[in-house]
Amino acid sequence: MAKTVRPYGSWKSPITSDLISSATIGFAQTALDGPDAYWIETRPAEGGRHVIVRRAADGTVSDVTPQNYNARTRVHEYGGGAYVVSDGEIFFSNFSDQHLYRQSVSGSPSLFNAETGMRYADGVVDRRRNRLICVREDHGVPGREPVNTLVSLPLAGDGEAVVLASGYDFYSNPRLSPDAGRLSWLCWNHPNMPWDGCELWVGSLKDDGTIDDITLAAGGAEESVFQPEWSPDGALVFISDRNGWWNLYRWNAGRIEPLCEMEAEFGRPQWNFGYSNYAFAGADQWIVSYNKEGVWNLATLNPRGHALADIQTGYTDIMWVKADSRRAVFRAGSPSRLQEIVQLDLSTMRCETLRRATASAIDEGYVSHPEPITFATENGLSAHGFFYRPANKDYAAPAGELPPLLVKSHGGPTGATTTMLSQEIQFWTSRGIAVLDVNYGGSTGYGRAYRQRLHGAWGVVDVDDCVNGALHLVRCGQVDGNRLMISGGSAGGYTTLCALTFRDAFKCGASHYGIGDLEAMARDTHKFESRYLDRLVGPYPDARDLYVERSPIFHVDRLSCPVIFFQGLEDRVVPPNQAGAMVEALCKKGIPVAYVAFAGEQHGFRRAATIKRALDGELYFYSRILGFELADPVEPVEIENLPGGMC
Repeated sequence: MAKTVRPYGSWKSPITSDLISSATIGFAQTALDGPDAYWIETRPAEGGRHVIVRRAADGTVSDVTPQNYNARTRVHEYGGGAYVVSDGEIFFSNFSDQHLYRQSVSGSPSLFNAETGMRYADGVVDRRRNRLICVREDHGVPGREPVNTLVSLPLAGDGEAVVLASGYDFYSNPRLSPDAGRLSWLCWNHPNMPWDGCELWVGSLKDDGTIDDITLAAGGAEESVFQPEWSPDGALVFISDRNGWWNLYRWNAGRIEPLCEMEAEFGRPQWNFGYSNYAFAGADQWIVSYNKEGVWNLATLNPRGHALADIQTGYTDIMWVKADSRRAVFRAGSPSRLQEIVQLDLSTMRCETLRRATASAIDEGYVSHPEPITFATENGLSAHGFFYRPANKDYAAPAGELPPLLVKSHGGPTGATTTMLSQEIQFWTSRGIAVLDVNYGGSTGYGRAYRQRLHGAWGVVDVDDCVNGALHLVRCGQVDGNRLMISGGSAGGYTTLCALTFRDAFKCGASHYGIGDLEAMARDTHKFESRYLDRLVGPYPDARDLYVERSPIFHVDRLSCPVIFFQGLEDRVVPPNQAGAMVEALCKKGIPVAYVAFAGEQHGFRRAATIKRALDGELYFYSRILGFELADPVEPVEIENLPGGMC
């Protein structure tokens, strides 16, 4: 069948905002308990509710947490590690009140702990002493920075929390040895983030639950340790970037042994609690995931011979790995498959999909596949990204027309984009808009040195890399240099605003809960990130001039292209007053600008209506600014200062 000829941007696509927002769920935090498997589902159609889901031995899948519960913690604001399951019993944090609840698989939740002002995460059940050990974040004193500790709570539910470890600004990953005789944990202090440097401690547990004989096993101010776990034979395994890459190590009796040294990343930035990149199927068989050049792989590791053997799964994004002697369970995706919960049979090495993100499969004729690109950037260095060409089996562009390009700058900024099928990217490419998803300097997956390129250079290196990636594609004749757009959320929104303010490559852009004022962020943001900018920009207030220099809000006079802002009104990470100030300044300057605010949304959009409105609003904005017709009508947004009047 002959294709319909229409300009890029005007193609009709079955990948709609309704499909993305309502029919698609997300997955997180897998767990195994006997024959049962568990995971978290995030459901936009239920207001972004996090639901604990169980797959029983007979294959039946059912919700564990009832409709009026949301298994999500606010420790570090980003949460994660919201539940732990042990012997058919689940302990979880409920989002609305941040209290801990207890529930048997066949029962209903009951209140387990309701201390005022307390938040909990990353728990482990100590059956030997009948207690729950977890991270506690104390918000009980107004005006004081929250206090983080490791605590234990009696399973009987009739006693007060006992502090096990304190004195550091942050704690995570409390883990019990197989005999419950030792406890390990991570901790770190301001201004470090856990991917900058943290410490791995080990202590002996007495019968009364107190910790004795505490030893620093690994880590420090310039060594990042990730996911410590006790192996079945009682050795402490962890991931460290001490050699420049997040590799696997084993600590035993004070001696550290490298297990699999290679130029690949077995770890990831610990934005959330509960990450798991490897698991033990037995003392001599571990299931591990690792990232090489932006692509994740699954493998088995024999720790005795240090032999790594790849498992051919077809997946390129793998996380939340759990295992026992028979199987491994993890979340995975690929360039042609959305994220799903997967079970790997260790006897046959065959994968079975337990749950899909959506029941609606995307026709391959509308899928654009990522092309890894490496391009020259500033200071003689190279940066990386994934290029997606327009793809729609029903349409072709007029002869000689080049597509517009949307550059995506990921959040973090310590984070990374992957090659897993993204409906949001396909939303654009199936309409005839090319996408470049950039892993700018500072991203993870390319070693510690690449990650540290952003130190002291946020708002410079990331912007250079986004601009140079776009110009590389222009020079290669792949995209239209007069129709370049940029979009990002959170830290990616900051990169977007900097690119639009301090460079002239892009014609318009979209900021999703992005940072416009670094100084305001340094003063107003939550504890976890309150000193993050010390490394990325400089110590505040000593480096205040640099904060002002790199904050778009103070340089609106240099911003001369249209911007649309999307903002949650309950965002504690990037307060909405930053977007409001930018919008007001642009309005006064006469630049086309739109502002879409969402009541009830925090940092990152979770509700179906919000996700739909943001996608449609961004598309509508670009169509009006760049002048292409949309194939389908969408709800318009009001654009101030648009030539011809407000829309």
